[in-house]
Amino acid sequence: MQASTYGALKGSVGFGVQNQRRVSGFGELRNRTSTVSRNLCVTDRSTCCAGLSLSSAAMGAKLAGLRTGFDGISMSKLKARSVQARASDGDLENLVPSKPQGKSSGTVLPFVGVACLGAILFGYHLGVVNGALEYLSKDLGIAENAVLQGWVVSALLAGATVGSFTGGALADKFGRTRTFQLDVIPLAIGAFLCATSQSVQTMIVGRLLAGIGIGITSAIVPLYISEISPTEIRGALGSVNQLFICIGILGALVAGLPLSANPLWWRTMFGVAIVPSVLLALGMAASPESPRWLFQQGKISEAEKAIKTLYGKERVSEVMHDLTSATQGSVEPEAGWFDLFSSRYWKVVSVGAALFLFQQLAGINAVVYYSTSVFRSAGITSDVAASALVGAANVFGTAVASSLMDRQGRKSLLLTSFGGMAASMLLLSLSFTWKVLAPYSGPLAVAGTVLYVLSFSLGAGPVPALLLPEIFASRIRAKAVSLSLGMHWISNFVIGLYFLSFVTKFGISSVYLGFAGVCLLAVLYVAGNVVETKGRSLEEIERALSVAT
Repeated sequence: MQASTYGALKGSVGFGVQNQRRVSGFGELRNRTSTVSRNLCVTDRSTCCAGLSLSSAAMGAKLAGLRTGFDGISMSKLKARSVQARASDGDLENLVPSKPQGKSSGTVLPFVGVACLGAILFGYHLGVVNGALEYLSKDLGIAENAVLQGWVVSALLAGATVGSFTGGALADKFGRTRTFQLDVIPLAIGAFLCATSQSVQTMIVGRLLAGIGIGITSAIVPLYISEISPTEIRGALGSVNQLFICIGILGALVAGLPLSANPLWWRTMFGVAIVPSVLLALGMAASPESPRWLFQQGKISEAEKAIKTLYGKERVSEVMHDLTSATQGSVEPEAGWFDLFSSRYWKVVSVGAALFLFQQLAGINAVVYYSTSVFRSAGITSDVAASALVGAANVFGTAVASSLMDRQGRKSLLLTSFGGMAASMLLLSLSFTWKVLAPYSGPLAVAGTVLYVLSFSLGAGPVPALLLPEIFASRIRAKAVSLSLGMHWISNFVIGLYFLSFVTKFGISSVYLGFAGVCLLAVLYVAGNVVETKGRSLEEIERALSVAT
């Protein structure tokens, strides 16, 4: 049950070698390459991002420092077919746009902020049960029933799995902003049922509904942010999602502080989630729809209006040209679920699923679950202090990742992240077993835990949700993101279910050593299969990958 509790808390959410050579531009490659007969139709598909929440002034200063130029798209070790896509003086990895990107004068940040209310709700619903479980169990008469307590925790994960698979289809059918508004229904009703429940059955139904809500949120928040963000700062804004999830979890921790003095406070903890749900619905009513979705629906004038609002009128023609170029000559219908498993798309879809599997199998559940006992061994007896230290490392790492996302690239952050996680896991494992390290085991275990969480937040946490919508073709983007996030929730649930059994059978040190091995496998996988996307528009990435495949 405790492992499941952590599985609920974790939830999140989850690539870059810079190339210096520049060739004459992507348009030239299309003219030189015989394989560019297939342009994918641009749809509304999601572009998952994660992000950085700073004060408005700090965010402005941060974004002002980000580069607006493009670097090459790195197609590391693509298979034999990608060799066809070579220009005369370089391959696909070294391509850069032929035209510079202009500075945005639109107003993207307020709408990213509105979308991030969904990320806060995501984190809050994940974390709220941690402090409240003991008190609600007594109030609802299940204090001695570990199975029902487990259901209270796990119902959220079950609902999130369902929601993640449906979020993409809803976003395709109704649009991004309308899906946000529809998503408020299960989020608000779920919070209300939890806050007013008089039986464990009502509590479980409320948690299930809230889970469906955060499952949909997990798909559409990064999707919407990616599709409305200017190319030059898409990585930074994409990282905001992850940071606000962390803030939501920390908010749930803070909300639980009055519980010791007021055992019925747990009802207020659940009920307060209704407020950001309502604000999300109202905010999305005033937010522009994704221009990519509008264009795919044939709503050209509305797409131009949305572009003007987001980027400024001086960039309307530029963005419309990109959208038109991406769909030129394409008459392909919208992709179905089975298209994701076709030979045309399976390789890139499998990358998305693999990244989320590696994210979960790399051991984040174990580290956070055992963080309290680890800190106690080092003399830190306060659970709040231990949680605050882990949370601070997570927030700090995500903030750093946000500032580096558009400079170092996604792939390099993933490699650094998984490498650091492997080293941290090895340190944790040795601190529990090596007798020579016994006098220093407490401090070493704390250092390993903090370094692991920091490494996770630098890449493995925020990058997958940002990268996947970028590499998925427009006609499969929303469904492919939903499939990948579904794998995230399923693996989260399974790991939470069986983690304690593995610890009991093999010991925590051996389990940590196994996690270190998974992290090293992730490094090898990322190096050989993940592409770099920094500095390129979604349409340019799509055209590049259509050539390579």
